[in-house]
Amino acid sequence: VSGSATLLSYTGCSFLRQRLVLATLSGRPLKIRKIRAKEEDPGLRDFEASFIRLIDKVTNGSRIEINQTGTSLYYQPGLLYGGSLEHDCSTSRSIGYYLESLLCLAPFMKHPLKIVLRGVTNDQVDPSVDVLKATALPLLKKFGIDGEGLVIKINRRGMPPKGGGEVVFSCPMRKVLQPVQFTDPGKIKRIRGTAYSVRVSPQMANRMVESARSILNKFLPDIYIYTDHMKGASSGKSPGFGMCLTAETINGTILSAELASNPQGQGAAVLPEELGQNCAKLLLEEVYRGGCVDSTNQSLALLLMTLGQRDVSKVLLGPLSPYTIEFLRHLRSFFQIMFKIETKTPEEEHMGGEKVLMTCVGIGFSNLSKTIR
Repeated sequence: VSGSATLLSYTGCSFLRQRLVLATLSGRPLKIRKIRAKEEDPGLRDFEASFIRLIDKVTNGSRIEINQTGTSLYYQPGLLYGGSLEHDCSTSRSIGYYLESLLCLAPFMKHPLKIVLRGVTNDQVDPSVDVLKATALPLLKKFGIDGEGLVIKINRRGMPPKGGGEVVFSCPMRKVLQPVQFTDPGKIKRIRGTAYSVRVSPQMANRMVESARSILNKFLPDIYIYTDHMKGASSGKSPGFGMCLTAETINGTILSAELASNPQGQGAAVLPEELGQNCAKLLLEEVYRGGCVDSTNQSLALLLMTLGQRDVSKVLLGPLSPYTIEFLRHLRSFFQIMFKIETKTPEEEHMGGEKVLMTCVGIGFSNLSKTIR
């Protein structure tokens, strides 16, 4: 393949995950130069190096070359292999940082992926494992990736800075993906959530639930927020608490919002009441943005549409995040695919903010390593 696939080159450290994931799926080699070249501490950060090691683990025969300063990276993708794996994620980013990319790659492995990830489960930067479990898994199912094997399980929670969390992710393979027509989000019918606390009083979780309910109860009665207080070894190495909320519609759209307390020794102490209220407000904001996929999973949805059968897929999204916009540019470079993008005004849709209808024809990507039986 190496002769036919042209090398793509980029500069800078942004969007490293997108580029590596798309290079792996398209089989195109990749060169990234000038990674933080001007900074005092140049080159790849520890969490990026850990991500590159993870990509190396799930593939077979990848060639990765990094120069001495870590400012330039050459990657020639191998085949997605999968199997039973373990990975220690860097504690400077949460497991969600790694899991988001694994969700993109897992359906196309040669062997079903089952991986144990260790590190931080909930922080203030990346989507938490809770949110990905609540939103990304139902999204994969819409594209026909489902079955007993599709699981995200939190064995231990780990809050920053020290982490100590442990998560198991497993996913079945698929030879082809179904196209989707997902244009009517439908009305919200229920709200679910988790309020978790580790190494602090279990009362914290109850206080968060009370304050979130005080806002959400005005809108609908069907609200259930679990309290999750992990003890002993399963509570990780640092204290903290937080909340993840999801709103589910009659058509199976799931929108999410989350907040976590400040890491130990950083910033002011957050009151659980405040956190609960702010998390509820964030959920209302996400509902206003709307769409059939929440902002965390926009790029995952667009990727699965791109890789679908040669058939039309349509998805209605809320306003595109800057990350998603860059992702669309990358999809064009790696797969030569263009989306038709139509803006829908609130008047047409009778609700919330502006929406975007994304349409594309899948490239008919088939999992090459999965032999037809």
